[in-house]
Amino acid sequence: MIKRILIFFVICLFFTACAGHPVVSAQVVRYTIIPESPRPGDPVTIGVNTDEVEAWLLIDDKQSGRARFFTVPAEGRNPGFKAAFLTIPATAAPGEAVIKMINQWGAAYDITFTIAPRQFRSETLALTPSLTSLVADPNPERTREAEVLWAILARTGNQIYHTGPFLPPVTATRRTSQFGTRRINEYSDGRRVTSIHAGVDFGIPTGTEVRASGRGRVALSRMRILSGYSIVLEHAPGVYSLYYHLDSVIAEEGAIVEAGELIGLSGSTGFSTGPHLHWEFRVSTENTDPDVLVERPLIDKNLIISRIFD
Repeated sequence: MIKRILIFFVICLFFTACAGHPVVSAQVVRYTIIPESPRPGDPVTIGVNTDEVEAWLLIDDKQSGRARFFTVPAEGRNPGFKAAFLTIPATAAPGEAVIKMINQWGAAYDITFTIAPRQFRSETLALTPSLTSLVADPNPERTREAEVLWAILARTGNQIYHTGPFLPPVTATRRTSQFGTRRINEYSDGRRVTSIHAGVDFGIPTGTEVRASGRGRVALSRMRILSGYSIVLEHAPGVYSLYYHLDSVIAEEGAIVEAGELIGLSGSTGFSTGPHLHWEFRVSTENTDPDVLVERPLIDKNLIISRIFD
């Protein structure tokens, strides 16, 4: 009799535990990262067959990036999967790094990979007194604008507007500055401030048509102190393209624009030394090389499915 009571008690404890905690399946984690050996500035797409929540990028055991997973739905006979986007910081040194995938129960799965080496250019800009004042003098409105922009770039929604390669925003090929350029700003008062150029600058005349690099939602379209007339498009969870120093904006905030649609005209507004278009991408808030996103799809569904399911 005592034995039966003990067995019944154990069974009750088991079902009580199951009611309070989900049973984790023994599904094998199958993943892929594209590319397998990214360079500084390269976007990384993570695809996985399990229900992951977050991805952390760890370089030298320090968190250097963070992204949320989202669902890429099934299409026809192709299964759905989870995906996330990260970018290797342009300041990262070559060597071993880790992407830590974390599921809803807090369990982690580590992906070890190698960051490939990359060289960047350098340049020096001599600023006029007016440009020095624009960027260096305290300005609460400039701070507020930066906070608004950061809140947009830090938002990770669930909508996928664009999956394929992106388009250049202009037909011109002349560039006055490249992505990742190490820049020294020489202020008119003699100070020297270093920075990293976050995008690509096209040297084009004022009034040149600027077109959307991909389908997306207009997250911002307005005048800003430093970037002048500016447009920000949301293309996928945590993926944004930015168009700065425009002479005028055409796309309206909240609208959905198609790839190649006219969104504004180039100019030289804000912190600018001459007519040009600053074209930038942010992936999970990190500066990302636009040329890479032109060369390959943001989500290569066929490649990801072949690697994690076949």
